[in-house]
Amino acid sequence: MIKCYVKNENAIALIDTMSELDGDNIEKVIWIDMLMPTYDEIVFIENTFEIKFPTKQETEEIEISSRYWEENDRIEINSFFLVNTAQNSHNETVSFILYKNLLISIRYTALYTFDEFNRKFFAAPKQFESGYDIFCQILDIRIDADADIIEKLSRDITRLRRHVFTDYTNDDEEILERISSLEDLNMQLRENLNDKQRIMSSFLKSTKYKSALKGDVAIMLKDIKSLIDYTDFNFERLEYLQNIFVGLLSIEQNKVIKMFTIMNVIFLPPTLIASIYGMNFTIMPELQWHYGYLVSIFLMVCSSILPLYLFKRKGWI
Repeated sequence: MIKCYVKNENAIALIDTMSELDGDNIEKVIWIDMLMPTYDEIVFIENTFEIKFPTKQETEEIEISSRYWEENDRIEINSFFLVNTAQNSHNETVSFILYKNLLISIRYTALYTFDEFNRKFFAAPKQFESGYDIFCQILDIRIDADADIIEKLSRDITRLRRHVFTDYTNDDEEILERISSLEDLNMQLRENLNDKQRIMSSFLKSTKYKSALKGDVAIMLKDIKSLIDYTDFNFERLEYLQNIFVGLLSIEQNKVIKMFTIMNVIFLPPTLIASIYGMNFTIMPELQWHYGYLVSIFLMVCSSILPLYLFKRKGWI
């Protein structure tokens, strides 16, 4: 699907069919948003605007020369956008091509960031004079969204920590799985932000756009750095939480082992007495006692109570 945004003075017109894109409005196109484009759509835009698009495989390469490329009157940028769902999270690559005053975005999944920008674009078209303004605004919205995810992640870590310390009820696998999922999300955020930091650092040095935007780019870089610092802090909190949970798990296991040990110590003397009087030797004077059975029961009870008494005095139970 292709959406072409044509700027006519102070208004924005949307063209969503290729047949409507003719010579009268091609020069006025300021942004082309391509969502899951077909081969025919890609070829049409390449031929119409005389520009070559990278393949999907090329956009997903991680070296900086593949993430940011600048030549003549064109800048090519491949940036991670975090897709965060209840089931999982992953980084989706979005390609941007800045060609003169035109922005072309290529993506293969629907993203909230672009829907949010659409509302702002139609509400205040005067603020966007070129594709560079649009690109910076899209990145700014994405950074704000990443910040919101990090804030929610921080609250989730706090709730999980409270649960571990107050409501822990032996749901070991569930807690470990939750810690792992939070670490995975934080890792995706960190990768996302590092990618944007490298891209925006290179973009800041470019001379192809007006200097007024450089102040906005510098502010975005500061925001990204602060968010990276916060992801580091969340990693430390998650590591601390995992260590605490493993410690609590060890304490619970030690309590179980301690209980079994105490039970063994309590029942060992009575077992010894019962074993002695269970032997069938001929010369055993106690076998002829009239109250021998009661005496042996008494001895076994006393031998069980005595360890309990000693453990109680020492504070072991």
